[in-house]
Amino acid sequence: MLGRRPGLRGRLFTEHERAYAESMASPAVTYAGRFAVKEALMKSLGVGLGSVDWWDVETVRRDGGRPQLVVRGRAAALAADLGVGDWQVSISHTDTVASAVVAALT
Repeated sequence: MLGRRPGLRGRLFTEHERAYAESMASPAVTYAGRFAVKEALMKSLGVGLGSVDWWDVETVRRDGGRPQLVVRGRAAALAADLGVGDWQVSISHTDTVASAVVAALT
């Protein structure tokens, strides 16, 4: 999809996420994983796609490579309303499939 619609990168991913993905040997795999995280976070909040801005959810790498979420804007407001105080995230992918699990911790 990103090959056909390159503008999606800027709409769906933060500058940091784009820089990280583009530094990888297979950027599409990384983008797919980050997209899966955004969708999983929305599901953990009980809402669907489009309920929060895409840039409200950012996946960053901690030392050692562990993913960490940065949540802001409408996503942060929804999380606060639900009493979410922390997040755990896991990303997995192959060359053709990406998945993510996000646990919203209260």
